[in-house]
Amino acid sequence: MSNIEISEVGSRQERNAFIKFPWRVYANDPAWVPPLIIERKAFLDRRHHPFYRHGNAVLFLARKNGEIVGRIMASDDPNYNSLHQTNVGCFGLFECIDDPDVAAALFEAASSWLRKKGRTEIMGPIDYSTNYVCGLLIDGFEFPPTVLTAHNPPYYRQLIEGCGFTKAKDWYAWWFADPSKAVVQLRRLATRFQRCGSVTIRPANLKNIRDESRRLREIYNQAWSKNWGFVPFTEPEIQFMTKELKPLLMPGFGWIAESGNEPVGFALGLPDINVVLRDLDGRLTRFGLPIGLTKLLLYKKRIRKGRLVALGVIEKYRRSGIAETLVLRVMEETMVKRGITGELSMTLEDNFMINRF
Repeated sequence: MSNIEISEVGSRQERNAFIKFPWRVYANDPAWVPPLIIERKAFLDRRHHPFYRHGNAVLFLARKNGEIVGRIMASDDPNYNSLHQTNVGCFGLFECIDDPDVAAALFEAASSWLRKKGRTEIMGPIDYSTNYVCGLLIDGFEFPPTVLTAHNPPYYRQLIEGCGFTKAKDWYAWWFADPSKAVVQLRRLATRFQRCGSVTIRPANLKNIRDESRRLREIYNQAWSKNWGFVPFTEPEIQFMTKELKPLLMPGFGWIAESGNEPVGFALGLPDINVVLRDLDGRLTRFGLPIGLTKLLLYKKRIRKGRLVALGVIEKYRRSGIAETLVLRVMEETMVKRGITGELSMTLEDNFMINRF
């Protein structure tokens, strides 16, 4: 390991190298979807990303004989530790050549930074918190990742476990190639909702997305509160994510359940914009022209693949058919009417109700 050098990212040039390194790792991976470079820069911007209002993070690059061969982020979220009464930090944005020594050096750098913060454990891959992209892919490498899900080479599991990590929790991704059977089952289950007269379900109002995001945050912070890895969305975080997702939102993909003026549940789907991003190679402009952006906007409505990103009902209103009706609305308005196939992800291994369905 003597010829492996780990350095903390400090300059804009190093940050750009950090962002661009995955292009080397995935050069021969046909399933990989290059991220938008402009989005990655915004995600790592300490001055503007709302995570840094309550948390902290640092980026490291690994070099071998002067060449960049790996990267990692270490992050510390006091909100998570306060809520769960833990003393844990996270690693994320891990990318590495197939070299155990390089991986070990990266994890030692991340662990050392967290130890100086007083943390005694480390978990991941988690990019800041579970409210962002997280998880290590261990199966299904041949399938391109859907929007906001992780993808990595198969050898990452061996590298990470070789550094002493063990599984904390499995997440599943469920694929609905043909919605017909699911829709029939959902219609039967949703009949319970018809007897729940105090609750109404309506499409999300995309013209007033700021108020809708406030309702979603209120539901999310209640409905997900007992989930493994949960950490509440702060108001700045939900506004930041709303701004990021706004260009992707489409009618029929989002539904909200309300009891009077109280939001009690929601389902949110997104067109799988990764279908278009695969061909943009991370850039929205070419030769100074917005070619990629034009393509992105032009093809958004033509995408025939989607992802159900979130489904939640606050505890008081569960087992009343609301969740089933929310999913039914998404399926009827997107998969059935528009001919979209889709993924429901990510569900925890102990989310028995969803996994059984």
